[in-house]
Amino acid sequence: MTDSDLPLFDVVMRQRAPRELLPDPVPEALIERVLEAGTHAPSAMNGQPWHFVVVQDAATRQKIADGARAAWLGFARDRSSDQQAPGFKAVDRWAMGGLAQAPVIIVLCGDTERLPLEQMGSSIFPAAQNILLAANALGLGSLMSNLPLFAPDGAFAEALDLPEHIVPLATLPIGYPAKKLGRPRRRPVAEVTSRDRYGNAWS
Repeated sequence: MTDSDLPLFDVVMRQRAPRELLPDPVPEALIERVLEAGTHAPSAMNGQPWHFVVVQDAATRQKIADGARAAWLGFARDRSSDQQAPGFKAVDRWAMGGLAQAPVIIVLCGDTERLPLEQMGSSIFPAAQNILLAANALGLGSLMSNLPLFAPDGAFAEALDLPEHIVPLATLPIGYPAKKLGRPRRRPVAEVTSRDRYGNAWS
């Protein structure tokens, strides 16, 4: 499958966050393609403040997964809104070690020498969405998580040798999905939209 095989709205409307990825390697050409999509995101003042760290080394991926597990057990698991929800077990498996199965983890960082950190979101998160959609269009699975960033004692930045001005803001594990997922269930537009003022029905 190539990035021209699916119309944009098909890609957008089938976007899912598969947490079970095959350990099969992802070709370098596909990694390059999703990174290129990331670099074509809009950014504040066209500052393009992103820096991508592509983690393929198994030992480093394990360190990232270990940090995610520590953060999950340390605070995030207990704060999960509904541990009885159907998807909770999949999230739990992923956070407890499944993340390490992803053959590629793209760490999306902001370069604070190019843009102040407080302005970074409007540049970094569009780049993340471009990567997610590009991966989907290429038949890859991906999701965005900041859980690994909360590894105790600065372990995340240390594992990647990040200098102080390069701030990690998201991780995007990428690989081939272990199973096919259907289209996501979404609330209808009219339920989440107001016209002109909050509470005025959209339709």
